[in-house]
Amino acid sequence: MGKMDYLKEMPIAVLGGGAVGKTCAADMKLAGREVRLFDMMPFAEKTLAHLDKTGIDLDGIQRNLYGFKRSGNAKFDLVTSDMAQAVKGAGHIVVAAPAFAHEHFFRQLIPVLEDGQVISIFTDNFASLLLRKMMREMKCDKKIIVGAWSSAPYGTRIETVGGFQLPHVGVKYRAITLRGATLPMTDIDDFFESTKSLPCLDAVTFGNGPEKGNTVIDIGFSNINPVIHVPATILGVSTMENWGKIFGDFDKSGYSMYAHALCPSICEVQYQFYNEEIAIAEKIGVGVPRYSYESFFNRRSILAQEYMGLDKDGKDNMWLPLDEPTTESNTGPNSIHHRYLTEDIPVGCKVYHELGVQYGVATPIIDSMIVLASAMHKKDFFKEGYSLEYIGIKDMSKEELLNYLNNGVYK
Repeated sequence: MGKMDYLKEMPIAVLGGGAVGKTCAADMKLAGREVRLFDMMPFAEKTLAHLDKTGIDLDGIQRNLYGFKRSGNAKFDLVTSDMAQAVKGAGHIVVAAPAFAHEHFFRQLIPVLEDGQVISIFTDNFASLLLRKMMREMKCDKKIIVGAWSSAPYGTRIETVGGFQLPHVGVKYRAITLRGATLPMTDIDDFFESTKSLPCLDAVTFGNGPEKGNTVIDIGFSNINPVIHVPATILGVSTMENWGKIFGDFDKSGYSMYAHALCPSICEVQYQFYNEEIAIAEKIGVGVPRYSYESFFNRRSILAQEYMGLDKDGKDNMWLPLDEPTTESNTGPNSIHHRYLTEDIPVGCKVYHELGVQYGVATPIIDSMIVLASAMHKKDFFKEGYSLEYIGIKDMSKEELLNYLNNGVYK
């Protein structure tokens, strides 16, 4: 596509009315851009209610190494449940939706795509593969860039009172670096150039900058949610379910997996889970971010590096010992029906398992997490959720997969 300056004056469409979508939209509007916020029905009746009048208040600690902050009330240029209205004439399209909403969003998005648009998916969760597969199936040949990100730009929460979502997001931290890639990788330079005109990444641009993954499968392994969330939620389930019952008169919503579940034994399981990801990535021939053994034994785990970085010696700038209490942590989960299991097991863990099977890598730790979550949920997550067939890469040899990921040659 060449120079990406054309995006600077174009509207930005944000798809998704959850915490990340609302925070991205508010952040970019406060940066002075034209922003349209979309969510699909029937969810939009709740997630977008009254936002055309109230806008979104954005505030919070916004912790990050370089102190980047942006706060205020953001009034959007359009709040809509009409996909065509949201993306018509837009330059950037930000997809900020849970994994299981991606297919539904894409089915509405693909028919209204326009040449030159740049899509950023926060968090990718293999959605870039799904989008390209659906574009082939729907015979869409628009010249767009499909970009995948390892995480969202923020740790953020919507303020909720009595089940009612207030027009307020509190940002706990801002990422100073994120790992990104494109499908195919021939678009990566243009994609990274385009991030300079995407204000929800300003803390990254101002910080250490985006980090180039070598394929979107790399970005799947770079998503730290499964490796952190799943072992800590499953192995810490007794603390979670007894919180506010056996463990004193606590507010159930105040439970934090990071603050109250992590311990040396769980961290060891997380590290071994991570090493199974490395083994799969190396067998396929794709990249994966590297973390030291010690970094896992931090009450903020490897997440701390996303917003506080490493020092000159490669050590975590923010170190929270496991044997000391902390308030520097996200709350949740408060049940086994939280996305820490309901998304990270049937999407992340399931795809890791199937990649291991397809390319001959044993994944006993990851598989054990799937087995235990299946027992808790009374279902078989080996049979549910994402599959390699669903995302369009089943039965590909390593060479065929890498040719597709890098050059867009689909076989």
